[in-house]
Amino acid sequence: MRHLAQNSVSTSTCLTVLKKLLFIFIISFISLSIASCGEESTETKSEESTTTTSTTDDTTTADDTSTADDTSTSDNTTTTTTLSAPAGFSATGAAGQVTLAWTALSGSSSYTMFWGTASGITSSNYSITSISTNSYTHTGRDNGTSYYYKVAAVNSAGTGTLSSEVNATTPLSAPANLSATSAFQQVSLAWDNVSGATSYTLYWGTSTGISSSSTAITSVSTNSYTHSSLTGGTTYYYKVAAVNSSGTGTLTSEVNSTAGASQLIGGSMQGTELTLTPTVTTLAGTGTSGSADNDTGTLAEFKNPSHITTDGTNLYVADTDNGLIRKIVISTGVVTTLATEATFYKPYGITTDGTNLYVTTLSQLIRKIVIDNASVTTLAGKSVGDAVGTGDVARFNGPQGITTDGTNLYVVDSTNKKIRKIVISTGAVTTLAGSGTVGHADNDNGTLATFTAPTGITIVGNNLYVTQGSSGYAVRKIDISTGAVTTLAGLGGTLGNNSDGKTGTAARFGRLYGITSDGTNLYVSGYSYNMIHKIVIDNASVTTLVSSLSYLNGITTDGTNLYFVNGQTIRKIE
Repeated sequence: MRHLAQNSVSTSTCLTVLKKLLFIFIISFISLSIASCGEESTETKSEESTTTTSTTDDTTTADDTSTADDTSTSDNTTTTTTLSAPAGFSATGAAGQVTLAWTALSGSSSYTMFWGTASGITSSNYSITSISTNSYTHTGRDNGTSYYYKVAAVNSAGTGTLSSEVNATTPLSAPANLSATSAFQQVSLAWDNVSGATSYTLYWGTSTGISSSSTAITSVSTNSYTHSSLTGGTTYYYKVAAVNSSGTGTLTSEVNSTAGASQLIGGSMQGTELTLTPTVTTLAGTGTSGSADNDTGTLAEFKNPSHITTDGTNLYVADTDNGLIRKIVISTGVVTTLATEATFYKPYGITTDGTNLYVTTLSQLIRKIVIDNASVTTLAGKSVGDAVGTGDVARFNGPQGITTDGTNLYVVDSTNKKIRKIVISTGAVTTLAGSGTVGHADNDNGTLATFTAPTGITIVGNNLYVTQGSSGYAVRKIDISTGAVTTLAGLGGTLGNNSDGKTGTAARFGRLYGITSDGTNLYVSGYSYNMIHKIVIDNASVTTLVSSLSYLNGITTDGTNLYFVNGQTIRKIE
């Protein structure tokens, strides 16, 4: 029994062990099964997370989901895709450069710019790489040229889709050395040519601050322009820009000039009617006969000067008995001797075109003096006589007053009682008016008209005005184009001193000498009664400007004041 009991215990123990082993086996089996299932799941997900990267313009994943970003995630696995085109692309041209900008694209590491000078930009065009920001200034560009651009974002997957195309034009550079020079009622402008320009646009106004919004003069075909029909005395402001097929270029810096109120005509400044006080002062001369230059005008000396002319800056005096041509600077009164290369025998009448002086002499010559170098030549005449012809073939007898229109000279051939015309370029001399017979007859045929002691002469427009001295006592008018002679004021052969307030032939004068004009009025020096008369050209009304002067001679104006010869002095009327 005891043995059986021991066997029973042993059997029970074995069963217990077997049960435990079975449990362990089952648990192990289950664990292995679970592990095996887990490995199969991991492999499947790995296969499911594999994607295909597209390199076409439109970026997609293998599951056909489109994205504009550079990454897509699937169960924590990252893939990189190419980027879409940047938006908001713009281009702005400036001198020598184009500034470009676009909207920043998320995920980009840089940008690449493609460009050229013709439309149709692709990735095969010139490129600018590694642009780190969403803007770029393309420098070193040719002015007046159109440039075309596309831009693409870049990341690790490569260069993305190109943007739409933009373009901009660099304007032509501003013309250099713009200058403005005034003349009578006009301003002359000049500038350097700009390469590539087909024309120029001039912008202007009467106040500073000229811009492309100012009044414009377009299609200027050369690098200069004369702006005419302006208001004398008004300041005008200008800028200019070059133009080509791409548009209007950069504007220059601003320049300005004041249009002249007066112009040099016939040896006086015309265009502005004088407003005179009138106050008389001495500009030059001590009043004592002599031949002294001086930096102080009133210490200089003259010897019986006759006529006087001006270029608006200086006066030029025929210092008759000194045989000299004197120059007086109007602003300072400084007196110098201009003509020293030749000896004049009694220079008498004098006029200027601004470049040359033209002088009559009592040696029957018409002389020319170049102002810049004082060189002297003989234009016409040789000895006493009465003959037309060219140069020294012509003959004069006592030539006095002289004036010019810039092309021709008009000379009072006093003793011959004729008005001569001289072509400056050739020296050809003809008779414009006067038969050579003493008288006071007007005539539509100028060469049938008669004069008595003609002395001074000036030009206004298309007409000459001539004073008559001893026994003449009148102002005559000559139409240059026809030669017709009429009487403007005074009555030939009738002496008187009641001209003030009279009109035309009702006025009475003594011997008249010098004559000048501001373009509206004539100013005449009367020798007999020591007066200076004003005659309105349009209606021939006469007033006395100043009186109680002695030994009056030539007269001229600089557009502001009158200047006249008074004995041994040069006087001014303000």
